Amino acid sequence: MIADIAKGAGVLFVAAILQVTLLSQIDVFYGAPDLVLVTLVAVALLRGTIFGAAAGFGAGLVVDTATLQTLGVTSLLLTISGYWIGRYGETTGRDRTHAPFLSVAVVTLLYSFGALVLHYMLGDPASASRVLLDAFPFELIFNLILTLPVYALCRRLFRPPPSGLEEVQLLG
Repeated sequence: MIADIAKGAGVLFVAAILQVTLLSQIDVFYGAPDLVLVTLVAVALLRGTIFGAAAGFGAGLVVDTATLQTLGVTSLLLTISGYWIGRYGETTGRDRTHAPFLSVAVVTLLYSFGALVLHYMLGDPASASRVLLDAFPFELIFNLILTLPVYALCRRLFRPPPSGLEEVQLLG
């Protein structure tokens, strides 16, 4: 478990630094890839709710402090994203091929919408048409392109959980 925590912290720290330094410079029709979000989805799918929420908080804190944005906005959004994607990973088959792609698509939409709502509540200027109509399709495409290599790397780093931890079986 300690090794998983160290690997998760390392992978998300590197993803956050790459996001802030390199990937933030990419701007195609207002859209940019979000490596931290895709990496968090992969880690949360493989390790569950608590690990996903804690990893989301840590990665969001690194991104917020590195970009000097409002402290806590990215942390809150990534914590919620990590928790819910971890929950999805616990209740469905982690080995299903579509799980990481579906998770990235859904969380990209919800993350964009949540960021828009939070910025509106804080009084920051944010254009809904620019965020949801102009930038979202390109962010989604970029994130889906990043999903396969990032998930494959995380799958190699985080072996499946021990046999004592089984997935939740739904009744009915």
